[in-house]
Parts: sequence; structure tokens; C-alpha cells
Amino acid sequence: MTALIDIKDLRVTARAANGAETEIVRGVSFSVKRGEVMGLIGESGSGKTTIALATMGYTRFGCRISGGSVRIGETDVTALDAKGLMALRGRRVAYIAQSAAASFNPSRTIMAQVIESALIHGTATEAAAKAKAVELFRALAIPEPETIGARYPHQVSGGQLQRLMAAMALITDPEVVIFDEPTTALDVTTQIEVLKAFKSAIRDRATTGIYVTHDLAVIAQIADSITVLRNGEVREIGGTDALIHRPLDAYSKSLLAAAEPAPRLAHVPPTTAAPLLEVSGLLAGYGSVGPDGVPTIPILRDIDLAISPGRSLGVIGESGCGKSTLARVIAGLTPLARGTVKLGGEALPPALAQRTKDQLRRIQIVFQMADTALNPRVSVEDILGRPLTFYFGLTGEARAKRVRELLDLTHLPASVMQRRPGDLSGGQKQRVNLARALAAKPDLLLCDEVTSALDTVVAAAILDLMAELRRDLGLTTMFISHDLKTVRAICDDVMVLYAGRMAEKIPASAITAPHHHPYTQLLFASVPELRRGWLEDSTAAASEAKVDIVAMQALTGCAFFPRCSQRIPGTCDHVSPLVWQASADALIACHRETSEL
Repeated sequence: MTALIDIKDLRVTARAANGAETEIVRGVSFSVKRGEVMGLIGESGSGKTTIALATMGYTRFGCRISGGSVRIGETDVTALDAKGLMALRGRRVAYIAQSAAASFNPSRTIMAQVIESALIHGTATEAAAKAKAVELFRALAIPEPETIGARYPHQVSGGQLQRLMAAMALITDPEVVIFDEPTTALDVTTQIEVLKAFKSAIRDRATTGIYVTHDLAVIAQIADSITVLRNGEVREIGGTDALIHRPLDAYSKSLLAAAEPAPRLAHVPPTTAAPLLEVSGLLAGYGSVGPDGVPTIPILRDIDLAISPGRSLGVIGESGCGKSTLARVIAGLTPLARGTVKLGGEALPPALAQRTKDQLRRIQIVFQMADTALNPRVSVEDILGRPLTFYFGLTGEARAKRVRELLDLTHLPASVMQRRPGDLSGGQKQRVNLARALAAKPDLLLCDEVTSALDTVVAAAILDLMAELRRDLGLTTMFISHDLKTVRAICDDVMVLYAGRMAEKIPASAITAPHHHPYTQLLFASVPELRRGWLEDSTAAASEAKVDIVAMQALTGCAFFPRCSQRIPGTCDHVSPLVWQASADALIACHRETSEL
């Protein structure tokens, strides 16, 4: 079969502010046969998205295609003028971006945006385009296909919006579809449904595609072949099975190793020492608090947890379940409505402004997005120096010396001291984010999705650093994530949240053991395995990502009842399950006995 996409010796050059040019894609060549999907994988900055966009004849601001050829069928994309590119994009080549929320116009209905390219390119009348859109909604397993088009983007879940973007791309029957990390921002339960929808659409329409990702387990489900990239160069090209099981290049082998994170250090054994952190009867949310003490929008309800000194608790669950709110309540950023938070046996005031300087120092939080957590206008030295001055009164050379020690502690060169966050890579920025928290010499470190925005190799390095800091500094941590593999690698215990309530708490070593809460089982079954065919074999139940706010507000019954495959009608929908001791070191909130799960 002849190649539909043929890229030869592609070169892309970026121009710096001073006019200097750097080649960021260096002689890349590969081809994709009609009806097949090529996966592009590599670290951030490897050139994946740049190459994918070049397939459309597009480069980011300051970049240009400086050499080589890109052919779609008989068309040399690099030779097209503006009119030719306009006819190509959206008609013959379509693009599905990582963030559907950022790609949709919030002021227009979904249907108007989905059919727009069909009307622009004249491939269908408005009535025919709407009818085809409904067919695509149905094919992509989007709920209420006949009416969802009348909604606005904010009125659907993240998983639905990502599938709607696929419908937008497929409305003109393009020859080529570019998938640019379309599931990276999704929870595992949502990701599996989106992947199934994409796989079905690709198979049914014999779509030729380029799939960009840093997740090997995901690409194994979609791609027929894989191109491994590093620093803008091809390191290896091969069939998916061969590359996953028999990689030849050393860098390919390192990607595979990072995809299956091993435990970073021996789990700290349970201790009889008094807990460092105790949370009891926690109720928290947003909006005004009513006469009954319940916020207008309750997020967390009846949360109890304890973390012993030196141990790490992982908190997992889907987006909207309350993970980040829990961290914010403990840190004092979101006041609790009821309950207590104790640190070292001392009850902490609910609001940040009410806490003493030492109470603030003892609990530090590392936010998910270092890009927004770090002030872009000041140097790394100033970012790290501020907590040193605030908590310890350090100035001058004493402060500079401690900044250098913090950089060394987080494996950053002293040369970054005078640089600003914009001059650093994603991994370096997250290390600065971590160093700033460590500057306060905290007793408790709250890590909120600190690796979710990083590629596999960089995330693995951050996990190694976290393990090293725990071992050397004796840190107590709470690690929030939706990545079960990461939590298992870095934590001693795992607490599963659903709709603001605790579903289960287990040792991290017991993740693969049987007899879990039905929701925990769903989470575990939704994690892609690094093998072809897993998606077809998967028995994970269909689910929507957006945790139902009605379930969060319900005062009675199990919040998971509508989605539970083991629900007991008449009991689970009316009686809230009590938390009971499932084993010596495990708690569960379920009406079922352990033997029934």
C-alpha cells in the first residue's frame, strides 16, 4: 500500500529575539500508509507537535520550515501558498488539540462550531452537516446525540468535549487527522472512553493519522507504528509491537522504563507514633455557609485521615472529586466549614490569615502548574529567597548561600539563580517550585499533581527527586494524583476519593490485591497497559469524567450508586455507607462485605 503521508528530511528553524536561528527539527523522515496511524513519542521539546503541525504546513510564531518536503498524496504541502493551505486545513487535514476547552468558543453552541468547517469548505449544506454531526456524535458515543449540539461548551464534561472536537475534525471526511495529545488532560476513566471512541472512528473511516503523545501505553492502543524523537531527531522507527517489546535504541529503552515507574524507596512501615497530620469530620466547599453549617457548594464531606511522621499518603480520584480542595483546606487556603485539622496534635485555625508564621511554615504546598505558580518577572534567586527572608530573616550572602544549597538539593545548577522561569524547561520549573516549598523547612509537604503536566522521562526524574528528599529529609507528604502508577511508586498508603467522600484507604502495596471498593476497581481497570489489544480487552465500565455535583450535595445514599456495577437498590441509594475496617490496615465505605467485592 502506498504512503498517504510522506515526510522527507524535514527541517524546522526557530528564530530567537536577537535574530539567531536554531534548527529544532533536524532531517526527520517517515511515511504513513493510507488507513494507518503513526505515533510520535518523545520528551517535551523533542519536536513531536512541531512535526505534526508541519504536516499542515503550519509552524508556530518565530519558526519556519527551512528544508525537506511534506507530501499528502500528490500534494507538496511546503510548496502551497496561503490559499492552498486554507483549502488543505480542515478539509484534507484536520487537527485535534490537547485542550478542547481552550479550542471551543464559549459563546457559540457546540453544533455551530462542529459544522463550521463543512460550511466553509462547502462539503455539505447546513442541514446535511447537522445530520452528519449527529451521526458522528452517535459514532463517538456522545450522550444525547440529537440534542447535545444545542448546548454550549461549558455545559458538557471534559471527556464529552474532547469527543466533540473529534466530531469537528471528522465532519469534512479528511484524509489525515492529527491527534495532538488529546487525552493527556483526562482522568483514566474518561481517557478509556475517549480512546475507544477515537479507535472506533479511525477503524470505521479508515482514517490516516499522526498521534502525538508522551504516553507509551496510550499510543500502544492506537498506533500501527511509532517514531521515537529526541531533540528534533528520529531515534527509532518501528512497528508498535516491535518497539514496545524489542526496542533497539537506548533512548527508546529509557522511555519504556519510565512508562512503568518502579517503587522509588522501601515503604515506611506503620508506626505507633502520634500522627503528624490529623483531619477529623472535615466538611468543606465553596459559597456561603447555610444555617446548617453546609456550604452552598459542598465539595468534601466527613473526611477523616491521619499521616504518621515520615510517611506518604497518596490521594487519588477523578477531576472534581475534591483532591485539590483537601490540600487547600489543610494548607488554610480554603477554610473548612466543620471539622478539625491538627498538625503535631495542635488544632490549626481554618483560615490562612488566622495562622501563625510558624504554622504557615510547617505546611507547604507544591502546585500542579509551575508556569502559573512562579512569578515570571523575577529571578529564581528572588523566588527562593523570599520564603528565606519571610520565615528566617535571611538576607545578603546568607540568603544567597541557602539558595545555592536549595538548588543543589533539587539537582539544579547554580547558573539558574539569575534566570527567570520563562528561561527554564518544564522539569526545571517544577524543581524550582519544589525548592521554594523546601525553603521553609516544612514538616508536611502537600504535592498537588506535581508530575501531571510533565512528560514521562521528566516526571520520572521528579519522582526520583521526591523519593530522595523523603529519605534524606524525613519529609511527611500528601501526594495528590490521578495517576495510579505514580502513587504506587511514591506513596505508602492510598486514599481513594469519590464525589468528596472517602471510598477506600489501603496500603499502596495492596493496589493490585483483590476485593476493593467498586469505584477503586473501576479506576484500576481503566489504567492502560503497555500492550496492544488492551483497549479491546478492557472491561472498564463506561463513565463520564465530570463528577456529578448532585452526588456531592446528596445527604443520604452512596454517591457512587448511579455508576456502581454492584449496587444494592433500596439500600445504596438511601443509606450512606459507613466506613469500616476491611483489614488491619485498610478502610472501606461500602455496603458490600469484602468477600462480595
